[in-house]
Amino acid sequence: MNTPIPSVPKPIAVGVCLALSAILFGFILGGAFGAVEGPIRRHLDDSGTAVLETVYKGDVAAKDAVTRKSWSYLHRAHLHGGAIGTAALASILALVLLCPLGLLAQSSAVAFGAGALLYSLFWLVAGFMAPGLGSTDAAKETLSFMAIPGAGLAILGVCGTIVCVVKSCFLKSNEA
Repeated sequence: MNTPIPSVPKPIAVGVCLALSAILFGFILGGAFGAVEGPIRRHLDDSGTAVLETVYKGDVAAKDAVTRKSWSYLHRAHLHGGAIGTAALASILALVLLCPLGLLAQSSAVAFGAGALLYSLFWLVAGFMAPGLGSTDAAKETLSFMAIPGAGLAILGVCGTIVCVVKSCFLKSNEA
């Protein structure tokens, strides 16, 4: 059987592409960790060593602690890309299957997809910046312009999806 698939509005397709990009980002990071973990860890350590005297005041233990936490931030980027990207994709699929694709559904799709990618990128950049700044908190604060909108967009996307699904599935009027 060859059933034609109805076309979806461009913003829905944009949301799907952003969600898939977040998933791909997570996969690529996972592959990079497997293929070049040593060089990545050395880069983090070298970034901290370059500012050991000025930022860490010669405290090697403090530099090592930030470097270790930076590595965990890179893992967060990998995990957030895969998880939030997949959640965004599933959410967009729910919108397409269950809801009229009006402004709220379209906005939710784009927001969730963009949030998934932006928030994941935030963790990657924070992880690479932290050793040179002397703390992961400084990196997070410096990059709040990425973190807050990224998380906010993802939250708005999932909330918009919930509203659309509830309205469509539970609150629509019974028509005879």
